[in-house]
Amino acid sequence: MSSDKKDKSRTLRSAGWFGTADKNGFMYRSWMKNQGIPDHEFQGKPVIGICNTWSELTPCNAHFRKIAEHVRRGIIEAGGFPVEFPVFSNGESNLRPTAMLTRNLASMDVEESIRGNPIDGVVLLTGCDKTTPALLMGAASCDVPAIVVTGGPMLNGKHQGRDIGSGTVVWQLSEQVKAGEITIHDFMAAEAGMSRSAGTCNTMGTASTMACMAESLGVSLPHNAAIPAVDARRYVLAHLSGMRIVDMVWEGLTLSKILTRKAFENAIRTNAAIGGSTNAVIHLKAIAGRIGVDLELEDWTRIGRGTPTIVDLQPSGRYLMEEFYYAGGLPAVLRRMGEADLLPHKDALTVNGQTMWDNVKDAPIYNDEVVRPLAKPLIEDGGICILRGNLAPRGAVLKPSAATPELMKHRGRAVVFEDFNHYKERINDPDLDVDASCVLVMKNVGPKGYPGMAEVGNMGLPPKVLATGVKDMVRISDARMSGTAYGTVILHVAPEAAAGGPLGIVQDGDFIELDAYAGKLQLDISDEEMQRRLAERAKVLAERKPEMVGGYQSLYVDRVLQADEGCDFDFLVGCRGAAVPKHSH
Repeated sequence: MSSDKKDKSRTLRSAGWFGTADKNGFMYRSWMKNQGIPDHEFQGKPVIGICNTWSELTPCNAHFRKIAEHVRRGIIEAGGFPVEFPVFSNGESNLRPTAMLTRNLASMDVEESIRGNPIDGVVLLTGCDKTTPALLMGAASCDVPAIVVTGGPMLNGKHQGRDIGSGTVVWQLSEQVKAGEITIHDFMAAEAGMSRSAGTCNTMGTASTMACMAESLGVSLPHNAAIPAVDARRYVLAHLSGMRIVDMVWEGLTLSKILTRKAFENAIRTNAAIGGSTNAVIHLKAIAGRIGVDLELEDWTRIGRGTPTIVDLQPSGRYLMEEFYYAGGLPAVLRRMGEADLLPHKDALTVNGQTMWDNVKDAPIYNDEVVRPLAKPLIEDGGICILRGNLAPRGAVLKPSAATPELMKHRGRAVVFEDFNHYKERINDPDLDVDASCVLVMKNVGPKGYPGMAEVGNMGLPPKVLATGVKDMVRISDARMSGTAYGTVILHVAPEAAAGGPLGIVQDGDFIELDAYAGKLQLDISDEEMQRRLAERAKVLAERKPEMVGGYQSLYVDRVLQADEGCDFDFLVGCRGAAVPKHSH
């Protein structure tokens, strides 16, 4: 970044706390000095927050203390004043009922921590699935200079002499146990080898997807998405990000200058190219809503469809995140996209002050098996498929790169589960009336229904079907699916069953028609029968009593938006800025 863009005469936001020779300035500086901070730290230095989601209960983020130290070194080297602060850490692996329930809570924590404190710019330390969107949502609502540093993926899992992918292998082996193909001992033996280093899932799950989304949005430095968590280059990137945020403050490079419509269109196209998680649909919508960009489900069809998946990673393909980084990482993908005119906006601005294309046009590509040429894609059309019809009036999503091609157009008899507990009670019943042509339907697992919209949409198949050698069936729900999972799974049906959506009226034996190529999801009943069932369903919902009265969960159910709107709270949408009322003590 050329120095002519740095305006050292810029009034720092933190000067409102530390820059006055009066009672207030005295108090703010004096209390900070109990940490051993000398006078000169308060004299015209940008105060840089290190927003840390470190937690031993979030294993993916448990190494963030070390990453934060490298960020701190970079901030100091560039002449900034680092201040680290914790925010709610919502890790998907331990948190019940789902980390999605607390994504908005974490974003509120981030927003108020930034706005209420003397912070000129912020480094967002993110890792596990929901921490990346939560921190970006909170920072976007404040619109301060911000840069994302993710924790990186863990090393490849190892089991029985082969690489195994975190998350993905769980679904695979679990189905093999139910099918009688392996023993429970074989299943348990993979546990220790699956997660053998610090970091997030090493597949193209939601954590890796959102790290790629951050890089393709331009809010992280190049290569941030793929460097393994324990690779020394992860610490170098953290250091450089700490240095860069100081310059961003002097340049006035706020999030709204980067998170533009162009950035989101680049991210949508990138998600298709990497075979990214369906969760990105919800998270990008929520981030866009905070910064004021109008992003709709139709944008995924308009921009993403027709884009080949060229990254051969589990769960869609063969390899893992280590190979992805060694092959060139996301810059290699973006270069291939750009050379084929598949990168919509090469001129989109990024946090290093350069355009996206300036960052990636000369990126090396070391492995054509992992990052494939456009002429040899993993999937010809990997764009997230948006479905509509009388079963999903406001949309549903399907991930083509994880689906079985033969099932992308299908008509089958519904086997219905009223909720997740009903599914668990019923799925293993040897007398269950089900065959491979059926469509598994699960209700009441959406934002309000679960609550929190857990990752239960990739229902395991009935053992009686698995025993016949069948590996996939069409599955439909208002839930989400882990980015590490796979299958012909229709998700995010909106409106959800608990909000009165048509999914709630599906009955055993109804026929459902899927045509992913035409974007169609249809319940084959008459309009009259549809209206009759919806009216009966409305009466049932009106009489239903909430499971929890009071507390955060009650707030969530009352104020959460539907999946097509990003599942944010209605009162959090929008950019409120970083200004705070000027009060004196």
